[in-house]
Amino acid sequence: MEVYLWSRKSEVTYDTKLEANQPVEESEYNLANKHDQLARGLKSRHIQFLALGGAIGTGLFVGSGGILSSSGPASLFLAYLSMTVVVWNVMNNLAEMVVYLPMRGITVPYFVGRFVDPSLAFAVGWNYWYAYAMLIGAEATAAGIIIDYWNLPVNIAVWISVVLVVMLLLNIVAVSFFGEAEFWFASIKLITICGLIILGIVIFFGGAPNQDGVLGFHYWKTSGAFLEYKAQGSLGRFLGYWHAFISAGFAFITSPELIAIAAGETIDPRRNIPKAARRFVWRLAVFYGFSSLLIGVLVPSDDKNLLGASNASASPFVIGIQRVGIPALNHIINGAVLTSAWSAGNSFLYSGSRVLYSMALNGQAPKYFGITNRRGVPYVAVLFTWSFGMLAFLNVSNTGATVFNWFVSISTISGFVAWIVVMITYLRFRRAMEYNNLMDVLPYRTSLQPYATYFTLAIVSLLTITSGFQTFIPFKAQDFIAAYITIPVFLAFYLGHKFYHRTPWYIPVEQIDAISGKKEMDELEAMGEERVPKNWLQKAWFWLA
Repeated sequence: MEVYLWSRKSEVTYDTKLEANQPVEESEYNLANKHDQLARGLKSRHIQFLALGGAIGTGLFVGSGGILSSSGPASLFLAYLSMTVVVWNVMNNLAEMVVYLPMRGITVPYFVGRFVDPSLAFAVGWNYWYAYAMLIGAEATAAGIIIDYWNLPVNIAVWISVVLVVMLLLNIVAVSFFGEAEFWFASIKLITICGLIILGIVIFFGGAPNQDGVLGFHYWKTSGAFLEYKAQGSLGRFLGYWHAFISAGFAFITSPELIAIAAGETIDPRRNIPKAARRFVWRLAVFYGFSSLLIGVLVPSDDKNLLGASNASASPFVIGIQRVGIPALNHIINGAVLTSAWSAGNSFLYSGSRVLYSMALNGQAPKYFGITNRRGVPYVAVLFTWSFGMLAFLNVSNTGATVFNWFVSISTISGFVAWIVVMITYLRFRRAMEYNNLMDVLPYRTSLQPYATYFTLAIVSLLTITSGFQTFIPFKAQDFIAAYITIPVFLAFYLGHKFYHRTPWYIPVEQIDAISGKKEMDELEAMGEERVPKNWLQKAWFWLA
């Protein structure tokens, strides 16, 4: 059984049959020497805003309307809070592993292959790439939905083309340019979210033009806080919450992985990755908590313009602003929501291409996907991943809401499967650290482990199994396929690779290589320089970004 890393001169093989605490000396490489790999061009502010920007996208701005329409405002609020807890654990798992070995070109499948099983790494690598490719299509579709709000006399295919071309241009140039563009895209999102939260509070207390009193939780009472879904009574209300919980996954899917994927291109990763990981979940909880609560305040669940209602698909924020008669602001917010779709699609194209690049280096994908240009961009992987975003042109022959929901189902189940593998990998990683007495030297450790991982693993497994329960009531073949197609595809990749290469079911803990790369990463950490603020303004900026 072999685990592959990329060295300065050639591809080097590590034999995991050696004792884990006896690394092969000649296999080590020093990252202080520049070589043909991805460039470390992402700064602290880039990495923090990349992760947060990827998480705050059309899942919140558009998809939340569909959850509100089907499940009610209370289910929407609780679903986003529940999913935030899941994401907190997945982020902690990834951060511990990535901060220990933040090597260039390394993504989640590398850790799976090193600590669990090469066949599982092969399957989850292609699963990740597949999820990101579908998410690019989802964001391009959502952008078309958002633009369609203005009823412009231009075919939707034109707008989808513009969105996809901009995504490609931002990813095909230097990674520092991509990081800068994503920083400003994400900044627009965060300013928009903060403004909407403030506006929601004003509308809550009746401060908008068409209001003559405190609105409060009026729609929770008139339209119902918990809507019945596919059944009557308490069972129906529980199914409404569970459907919302599953659907909320789309807003968070693959967002924790953005930090892990970008680690190899991050300046001083052992300082910047923990900072981004710690702040990511708290920011996410605040933004999603307030936003999901206010959506139920702004819009009744039976509004005909919500996603999934009569095939209409406007953002609930835009609908809420329009309802209270604030002139022009609905168009401004719709424009900001459009940039969020661009930003999220931009992040997903980056992530998908890096996963493909990493697999090419590890021998799990054709070698030409590992080709980079002089700026360190894996342009072949970028172009190939981007091409699958053109599935968004399905909009031309179907309604935007229908196509968007297909993408949501496919990418959500892919994300759940990936999270299950991440948690299994973390448990094996932790076991290897304990076996080699390395727990005390881990650069970053999180609380409640491994118990939080066991609990979250059980929850996500249940979400995966039941993710398409609504397709049975009544049975809808197209929706069923979209909900569950990922599982047999994943198993086919996993079992096909295992039987072809005859790999064992898992790497025994005594054979797991827990050492290789640690020396180089320690040296890289030692070369880092702590930023010292010169004044209070710079101190505040360093704390924020």
